[in-house]
Amino acid sequence: MKKAPIFLIAIFLVQVVFAQTNSKGAQQPKLVVGIVVDQMRWDFLSRYANRYSANGFNRLMSEGFNCENTFIPYAQTVTAAGHASIYTGSVPAINGIMGNEWYDRVQKKSVYCTEDASVKTIGAISEPQSPKNLWVNTICDELKLATNFNSKVIGISIKDRGGILPAGHTADAAYWYDTKSGSWISSTYYMQKLPDWVNQFNSKKLPDSLYKLNWNTLYPIDSYKQSDKDEMSYEGKFAHEQKPVFPHELASQATKNYGLIAATPYGNTLSFAFAKQAIDFEQMGKDSITDFLAISLSSPDYVGHQFGPNSIETEDTYLRLDKEIADLLNYLDKKVGKGQYTIFLSADHGVSHIPGFLKSNKMPGGLYSATNSTAVKNTIEKFGVKNLILSSANYQLYLNYDLLDSLHINLKEIKQFLIKELNKESNIFLAFDLEEIDAVNLPSVVKEKFVNGYNYKQSGDIQVVLKPGFFSGGNTGTTHGSWYPYDTHIPLLWFGWGIKKGKSNETHFMNDIAPTLAALLKIQTPNGTTGKVIPEVLK
Repeated sequence: MKKAPIFLIAIFLVQVVFAQTNSKGAQQPKLVVGIVVDQMRWDFLSRYANRYSANGFNRLMSEGFNCENTFIPYAQTVTAAGHASIYTGSVPAINGIMGNEWYDRVQKKSVYCTEDASVKTIGAISEPQSPKNLWVNTICDELKLATNFNSKVIGISIKDRGGILPAGHTADAAYWYDTKSGSWISSTYYMQKLPDWVNQFNSKKLPDSLYKLNWNTLYPIDSYKQSDKDEMSYEGKFAHEQKPVFPHELASQATKNYGLIAATPYGNTLSFAFAKQAIDFEQMGKDSITDFLAISLSSPDYVGHQFGPNSIETEDTYLRLDKEIADLLNYLDKKVGKGQYTIFLSADHGVSHIPGFLKSNKMPGGLYSATNSTAVKNTIEKFGVKNLILSSANYQLYLNYDLLDSLHINLKEIKQFLIKELNKESNIFLAFDLEEIDAVNLPSVVKEKFVNGYNYKQSGDIQVVLKPGFFSGGNTGTTHGSWYPYDTHIPLLWFGWGIKKGKSNETHFMNDIAPTLAALLKIQTPNGTTGKVIPEVLK
């Protein structure tokens, strides 16, 4: 019997080892991409499903895992709190980001969530930003620690808070959009100057090119059957337009109103284009060390605020976003490799229907301002005080302690009177003392949301809870910020490396995302984590 040549045996052994390695697969994904769609309600996945392509949202759902009952576990459902909780696996009570802003009693002023006077803005003249106010670390920070800081982490969002808070304290960069110049900017917290590739991207003035396209519906307007009529009195309009109707003329705003792009689907186009440049020039996903790109898409929030969730504008934004996601997946397949990257897609909060829309369809809803309410006026009159309320951020009333001390007014007494008066208001569901949450007569599942949102150092004195469908705002457009399902039920999709195919109807929470990513990557969970791993997602 003839012996096989040694070189053939060697080739055979190499092939066996290669096949075994492939069968086991890579030990880590090359790139993790987190996508937070600002203001995406969970039902938008099913509402427009028959209009989505096979390669966008439907691909994420058919080839990945869908956690259909995912909720926000705290009450103040706003952008900063949502992004912080997703990436820290925590809640405002622990991570310190209890809203987009809050009143700081030590500094005696309102504080913006990412403000930081110790750094400087790079690329524009604007207020400097950093993750300084985030008390805990993020999953991106833990990835940095696990790889001895060799992983590359970048956060990108039109909103500063949407790029900064997810990326965490140790990020290589966070970039956000300057509405005055139409450029992507950062701060000296991350770098001393913008990279050349960022300057090159900014020099192309992509917003001007996108404005020239104007904004018409992607498909014939009469095919938008899941939306309200085009012209409704309760929808907001662009300042340069007479009516909130299609087509929206944008070309005239090029070079002079760079903020306008945020309230159009082209804000998503701009964000994805910049994200792809970051992947390319920063060589993300090019080696065996996992990198992390945190993308927040702000435009659905601006569109939703202005036109409402039942508008043609919102439907068109999601149909276009579906195509953008399909394009991103195709790009990642080619650049990083199919099965070599992991994606999760979720939202920071949902949104309420516009009160005008609710009323026109015989449903309860309306506007309410606690600071201008009869209850506050009665309290001021009874105790003879002015400037009683310092802030009403996050539906929490901050009382003026210095004023009350100077007038020798008992804090507990005035709180009790104001709460009693507030609870007489017909549009208020409940008002209560935040220091006495345990005594509040609420179902435990609801009470827990207020406990998770109560930050001892940064919360107000009195929590005002409006009835469903009511919020503080103007006569057009809508907002969010409540514990009700329309604000707290969010999508959660998983896709790619290490992810099973399927779906779950079990109840999960926003703060479960970070610990699940930690389990996937086999790294430590963020240091303020209160969420749990979702085991059914993972292979």
